[in-house]
Amino acid sequence: MQTRLFINGEFVDALSGASIPVHNPFDNSLICEVAGAEAADVDRAVAAARAALPGWRAMDAADRGLLLLRLADAIEGNADELAELEARDTGHPLRDTRNLDVPRTVRCYRYFGGMADKFEGFVPPVYPGFLNYVEREPVGIVGQIVPWNFPLMFTAWKLAPALAAGNCVIMKPAELTPLSSLRIAELVRDVGFPPGVVNILPGYGHTAGARLADHPEIGKLSFTGSTETGRNIVRMSAGNLKKLQLELGGKGANIVFEDANITAAVNGAAWAIFHNQGQACIAGSRLILQEAIADEFLERFIGLARSIRLGDPLDSLTEMGPLTSKEHQQRVLAYCKLAVEEGGEILTGGKVPSDPALAAGFFVEPTIVRAKPSDRICQEEVFGPFVSVTTFSSDQDALVIANDVPYGLGSGLWTNNLQRAHRMAREIRAGMVWINSYKVVHPGSPFGGVGKSGYGREMGFEVMREYTQPKSVWVNVDAQISPFYKRP
Repeated sequence: MQTRLFINGEFVDALSGASIPVHNPFDNSLICEVAGAEAADVDRAVAAARAALPGWRAMDAADRGLLLLRLADAIEGNADELAELEARDTGHPLRDTRNLDVPRTVRCYRYFGGMADKFEGFVPPVYPGFLNYVEREPVGIVGQIVPWNFPLMFTAWKLAPALAAGNCVIMKPAELTPLSSLRIAELVRDVGFPPGVVNILPGYGHTAGARLADHPEIGKLSFTGSTETGRNIVRMSAGNLKKLQLELGGKGANIVFEDANITAAVNGAAWAIFHNQGQACIAGSRLILQEAIADEFLERFIGLARSIRLGDPLDSLTEMGPLTSKEHQQRVLAYCKLAVEEGGEILTGGKVPSDPALAAGFFVEPTIVRAKPSDRICQEEVFGPFVSVTTFSSDQDALVIANDVPYGLGSGLWTNNLQRAHRMAREIRAGMVWINSYKVVHPGSPFGGVGKSGYGREMGFEVMREYTQPKSVWVNVDAQISPFYKRP
């Protein structure tokens, strides 16, 4: 597997010789060590991007799109390898990396490969005698920081639209999970992207990440990660007033009304919180149940949670793997302890599994906790297989509970009442709302949040606006002196 930095079309060692150990979260074994980029490596990647930018932005947009389509084909041709690499590196079960992560990655590159020559400017109506047209220009050199929970998929979410828009990219995958991003770098080289257009540099946030944030020649930074780190990036980027796109934390409300299809809601709630071990910013981590159906729902939901098969991510029968790091496992277990300290009731889980075969891995059992909406576990992002449960009586009560957090990323609701569904979707404070579903994503639909969940959007036409800037051009079509300049 590839372990070196990708700069200017070549794989190179870090200038300092630094390296980063990468561990398998299933048994804590060392997979490999990758080169660890630092500020000087970011600087040479910026130099490569600067040299490549004029030719890349001048390339026919259809040709840029064709390269993205070839990349999609290459990923599809290496699907099994990428799925296994992602499972080994992240702990995400192979059944999900194979059936969801890789296909979604391919779909994203194909969507933006087709978008490259279809993103239009516009002609606004202005004064008589003038033509005004607005073009969308690439920002230029773009920095991107990818999180550790879905590295393969998020690499596509960031790389594909930035390249389609004509930017050159310097990407920092998370130091915990860099392997699939580096494999994508090999495919980028193989399908013929010009050197310097794509640069991928694994490194730590306080070194490589900080330099991406404060580098004066990087015109935009797209970051997915914690709210705390997002705030730091805002401060560090102030030097050159860098354009920012921040997709941060979440504390998704998942509301089940008494008229919902209970079977669908139970299955949907399990998907919302236990998929990828709950390590998703859009996870439905607050389950809000109408009192009339709460007991029945919980009986079925707890039974489902206890039946989830934990195991080796590379086993096709495994439904939930380990958390991605020991540090994160300890964080989730600390919230389990806090739940009890706050007076909550752990209905199931709340500990590591007893199976000796799982002892070396970073596992936490699927955890369901009954708690008050004001408890810290209902207000703070746990980012694990951990869901809090509260009840409500009226629609207004549900809305108050749903909106009583500082985050606003994703939210879901389950009801057969059409008027209620649309009314609640309108009133819930979130960038995304799912009705009778949860965590459905598509490259054509904008993804992002409000409040402490950040600003800006991934995906669709919205993200193309994030990676471009408007230029307004005025033409005096009569070729005469403007009437505004006439002397009295």
